[in-house]
Amino acid sequence: MREVLPVANELDPDGTEIPMALRDAMAELGFFGILIPESYGGLGLGVFEYCLAAEELARGWMSVASIMARGNKIMAGWDEQRRKRMLPEVAAGRYLGSMALSEPEAGSDVANLSCRARRDGDGWVVNGQKMWCTFADGADYILLFARTDEQVDPARRHRGVSAFMIDKQRGSLPAGVSGTPVRKIGYRGWKTWELSFDDFRLPADALVGEEGRGFYLAMENLEIARLHTAARAIGLARGALEDSIAYAAQRAQFGRPIGEFQAIRFKIAWMASQIEAARCLMYEVCTRFDAGEKCGTEASMAKLVASEMAEKVTSEGLQIHGGAGYTTDFAVERYWRDARLTKIFEGTSEIQMRIISDALMGRP
Repeated sequence: MREVLPVANELDPDGTEIPMALRDAMAELGFFGILIPESYGGLGLGVFEYCLAAEELARGWMSVASIMARGNKIMAGWDEQRRKRMLPEVAAGRYLGSMALSEPEAGSDVANLSCRARRDGDGWVVNGQKMWCTFADGADYILLFARTDEQVDPARRHRGVSAFMIDKQRGSLPAGVSGTPVRKIGYRGWKTWELSFDDFRLPADALVGEEGRGFYLAMENLEIARLHTAARAIGLARGALEDSIAYAAQRAQFGRPIGEFQAIRFKIAWMASQIEAARCLMYEVCTRFDAGEKCGTEASMAKLVASEMAEKVTSEGLQIHGGAGYTTDFAVERYWRDARLTKIFEGTSEIQMRIISDALMGRP
């Protein structure tokens, strides 16, 4: 509330990026290493603590809650040598990443990749496009997913996708990669890019993990990512609730504060109940995950419930603010815009319902 919210209120309306000083302060507090073991320089905490921090930060600015994820992943496919060398840098906020997975024709259908990497001598040559690459310019590396099999089996499209590490200079795109910022309605504070690779060369050791098994690496951290999204959605909804309570106490109509009218009071009661229900579900799934249980279906439930809730609660918060809520003078419009995205990224609500229904009923 002291460090993040004032920055968000000042910078989000103009689309200005998250200040480096704020990122440095987060690094100093260990936010980029919450999930990294102490033996690698991290805090060695669990997903429960990670989501607690994410909810609090999202209450101020979802983008700040999101930038944590650029460090808080023990990279699947990294060998022990790379972990020992790089994870302390990640935990200190000095080696943060961006993911280049989605494409113009491969959003929810992430097995449908057309970006290709072909062997050329002792390296690789990459051609194709990537979409929704948030933080591609500000990151220290890009994790690229590209198809390495020339022959595509329509029944097994997820096979033959490989992962590559692209080390780069922070603040710019790699030489040989061009990009166009996506014109977003929210999720401000950093840029999201469409990237084009045109005969982009990579060394042989850029390959991460086994060739042809990149799809599995992409899927490994989805439970954590979906719980992280649930936490961000809850933080946004909480911001709308708390701001609405404050606004209802000071905004007067018909000779008294609007918070004395039953219509407003019942909205507040409903908003608070929805937030608490989603939070309790998230806490339960985080606890089970940290206990070592497989919680893929439950993580999808938590993400679905929290994101759907956040869109409705932030919309009600904007309604309570009336015409003032439709201006950029109040933060509630930011919560509303950002909450809409939680229903889309890390798997749309429709994808979550597909996962849940398949778990309950089997795949058709």
